[in-house]
Amino acid sequence: MNPLHGARVGVVGTGVMAESMLAGLLRQGLVEPGNVVCSHPRAERRRALEEAHGVQATESNAEAARGADVVLLAVKPQVLDEVFPELRPVLAPQQLVVSVVAGASTAALGTALEHPAIVRAMPNTPAQIGQGVTVWYATESVTEEGKARARGMLSALGREFEVHHERQVAMATAVSGTGPSYIFLFIESLVDAAVHLGFPRHLARELVLDTMQGSAAFALQSGLHIAELRDMVTSPGGTTAAAMYELERGKLRTVVSDAVWAAFERTLQLEAQLENRSDGSPSPPRRGG
Repeated sequence: MNPLHGARVGVVGTGVMAESMLAGLLRQGLVEPGNVVCSHPRAERRRALEEAHGVQATESNAEAARGADVVLLAVKPQVLDEVFPELRPVLAPQQLVVSVVAGASTAALGTALEHPAIVRAMPNTPAQIGQGVTVWYATESVTEEGKARARGMLSALGREFEVHHERQVAMATAVSGTGPSYIFLFIESLVDAAVHLGFPRHLARELVLDTMQGSAAFALQSGLHIAELRDMVTSPGGTTAAAMYELERGKLRTVVSDAVWAAFERTLQLEAQLENRSDGSPSPPRRGG
């Protein structure tokens, strides 16, 4: 059964990620266009949303949220202080708020909106083609029906994982949320290396992308530990062993770990900034502290 059948959805801040979610919901028939109201400040963007998806678009965030069963909050973090006063008067206790705002904790959102039923989600950019991964956390006030609706909405983006500790959403921001940028950088580096060898750039790009896609699919299908998969193609004294030696000598693992930790710390800093504005929460801990 479709948990979103007949549900009215209000999308507050219809940017790229929110439109990806909307397109997935409509493509899979989980919601009807007539049951969706989107908000965006620019008139040309509103017209584009209406023409592309058949939904109603408005300049007013309050109008988008008023009367919706599910309110998708997808504005930029820096405009939250402007959006909170618009939404606070129109939110009803039975409404579910699903936030994809980076760094916005449920504590900060709940206090600022005076609304307890909140799902905090962290999707990633492959969600734009329905192949993303989303980690999400629901507050205690979210009912089972609300969780089912959140799960149905987020599954339109790809795979979804509910966690029971909100800190894991911040961790996911640094791993799966920011992860595509790490992978894109590695792809770019590998393409450049292939061009340096002598491949035409267009061919180098295809070779690298197919290798990345095939390797990820093989890892998922095999179920083997990643180290086992790497060992399968690393013959003693061979070409892969020589390449692995250079990567390890360059401290690839340490650099990746430091990058992930930096993203995690930044997420905690953003959380603390929002929480401090609403309830004076302490600053997040530093690494090793």
